[in-house]
Amino acid sequence: MGITAQAPARCGLETRSGEDPVLEVSVVMPCLNESQTLSSCIQKAQAALREHGIAGEVVVADNGSTDGSQQIAEQAGARVVHVTEKGYGAALRGGIEAARGKFIIMGDADDSYDFGHAPRFVAKLREGYDLVMGNRFKGGIQPRAMPPLHRYLGNPVLSRIGRIFFKAPCADFHCGMRAFTKAAYRRMDLRTAGMEFASEMIVKSSLLGMRIAEVPTTLVPDGRNRPPHLRTWRDGWRHLRFLLLYSPRWLFLYPGFLFMAIGMIAGAWLLPGPRKVGSVVFDFHTLLYASLSIFLGFQCIAFAVFTKIFAISEGLLPPDPRLNKMFRYVTLEVGLAVGIALVLLGLGASVYAVHGWRLHQFGELNPENTMRLVVPATLALGLGTQIIFSSFFLSVLGMRRR
Repeated sequence: MGITAQAPARCGLETRSGEDPVLEVSVVMPCLNESQTLSSCIQKAQAALREHGIAGEVVVADNGSTDGSQQIAEQAGARVVHVTEKGYGAALRGGIEAARGKFIIMGDADDSYDFGHAPRFVAKLREGYDLVMGNRFKGGIQPRAMPPLHRYLGNPVLSRIGRIFFKAPCADFHCGMRAFTKAAYRRMDLRTAGMEFASEMIVKSSLLGMRIAEVPTTLVPDGRNRPPHLRTWRDGWRHLRFLLLYSPRWLFLYPGFLFMAIGMIAGAWLLPGPRKVGSVVFDFHTLLYASLSIFLGFQCIAFAVFTKIFAISEGLLPPDPRLNKMFRYVTLEVGLAVGIALVLLGLGASVYAVHGWRLHQFGELNPENTMRLVVPATLALGLGTQIIFSSFFLSVLGMRRR
């Protein structure tokens, strides 16, 4: 990421002899052509720091503005950081890395957030919280400040999903004004460059067990005369996709257990013979789908484990002690033993089925009877083979993990 910075401008500083000024807070604003509102945001942030005696600075992370935003920021007394990598998250990462404060407050430069609320966030950080989220639903949303689709569907639904998936104590997952410590930010090791940056921050904080708080803040219509950078359906899907990809449990594991449970219950019910419910008869055709459900369920569970290990190896997710404990018992040798046993069981059942066919001179058979043997046999062969190869693949992933 290419980053260059202009000279700093600071508010309410304490200095020590022969040392640089001590900064407590850096207010970071991502900027892409915000000339109409940038100066107002900077002045509000500076006034809040000054009035509450907070030693801080304002950092504008410019992402390639062509409307003179850089000059406006410098004239208003902010420090400009030029970030060449495109994207909301990339701009914020560049600004945060260049920030000199112990605490970081981030907020959009479109004049929709009240930077006068900055002391609320600082107070929580001083109490020892790692991440402090703004909550616009508690603070107040003015008419036309948030589209109805975002206010009543998108934001509540995605926030609810985030709370369920990650137990994040946040009712406004996508509030653009939030604060965190520089130390916590380094622990998060955020990777995304786009709008997902905001979600990744909360997800990583929750997974790492950080202390998270919320404070009320407001949202007003932004002061620009152009459409916002946000695209409702595109960015909404990107956030949902991110939440799913960061939760292998909900994306793969729980659906896998559900598929397997349905398949096993239906299979055990149908294996002895046809079942009649009312006027509907369930026979070996349904048994075949039950077998498929078990097979797909195993595939989902395997994907959950693969994804979890890969994400931990790449630093996308924090280490999981439960996974390490599981692999003390679920070794390559155990997987091979289970897989080979299932393959042998499937082969044995297949041989027995062929033997029955031979007794009928390899002629026509009654599928109602034979399928109740063939379906479990093919399922055992398929599962056994999958377990064998999955065990080897897990060992390959585990080599890097160890």
